[in-house]
Amino acid sequence: MPEDIQLKETGGAATIHVTIVTPSGTQEEYDVRHIRLPGSEGEFGVLPGHIPFLTTLKIGPVYMDTAKERIVWAVSGGFVEVLGDAVMILAETAERADQIDRERAEAARQRASGRLRDSRTEIDVNRAQAALARAVNRLNVMKS
Repeated sequence: MPEDIQLKETGGAATIHVTIVTPSGTQEEYDVRHIRLPGSEGEFGVLPGHIPFLTTLKIGPVYMDTAKERIVWAVSGGFVEVLGDAVMILAETAERADQIDRERAEAARQRASGRLRDSRTEIDVNRAQAALARAVNRLNVMKS
């Protein structure tokens, strides 16, 4: 491990400081033992002392394990920067699983599905598919 990386110790275990930021500002900060993210090239995990890197995120769940609990978020794309003892998530949108409104997410899923099924109207297919993926992700994260 590079000498310039200082690991935080909490309860005898090294942790990573995670910050989740969206266009509306900082959403949450956590000290976690492990984080798993939906990278655009595939899912990846980060442990304390990881080599620094920057990559893009796709729509998917973020799983964070603390000493006491698993915290799950739904993100819809963006970037993640890993700096050994810190992870910065810069997401287009981010919602914690326990704060997702099921009715709103289900309505968004139905709306997007309807747009994709309705051949009578001209739609932006990529946009409708992304809306459907976001809604399904939010519903799946609620079940986590």
